[in-house]
Amino acid sequence: MLTDTICAALSAAGLGIAGLTAYRKRFLAATRIAAYALIPLGLAMTGILDWLTDLVFKPSIWLGFGLLGLSWGLFMITRAVEHRSGGTRKERRAAAAAERAGGVSAGASEPALGPGRGATGVKASGKPKTKGGTSSGTDDFSDVEAILKKHGI
Repeated sequence: MLTDTICAALSAAGLGIAGLTAYRKRFLAATRIAAYALIPLGLAMTGILDWLTDLVFKPSIWLGFGLLGLSWGLFMITRAVEHRSGGTRKERRAAAAAERAGGVSAGASEPALGPGRGATGVKASGKPKTKGGTSSGTDDFSDVEAILKKHGI
């Protein structure tokens, strides 16, 4: 009830200022002022102001916003932990299914060099992995030698 009275007074004052502006032959400015002056009265008549005052002054609504914020924070924390632990849910489920089936994942027998480097680690014998699937160390350099010979080096 008080908000309706305040809005009506604001609108009346704004329309008075718009009338004075129109008297000075500034019709465009007067029309703009009248448009702004009618906003509080329109908000009061639609009931939006009552809804907003209920929203601002009720503690239960603020508790609801707090719970929504807490929920959002928990989602973000779980996502950060999931990304930090490595892999997505799909990858972890596939690994768990492979363990249940008795299978061993590709990087399971290799020690990790650091966090997040399980599949790219060094083998137990201390030799680095080879890319071509060959096991001898001399085959690795045969490709390099062939390229160097091709270029005359």
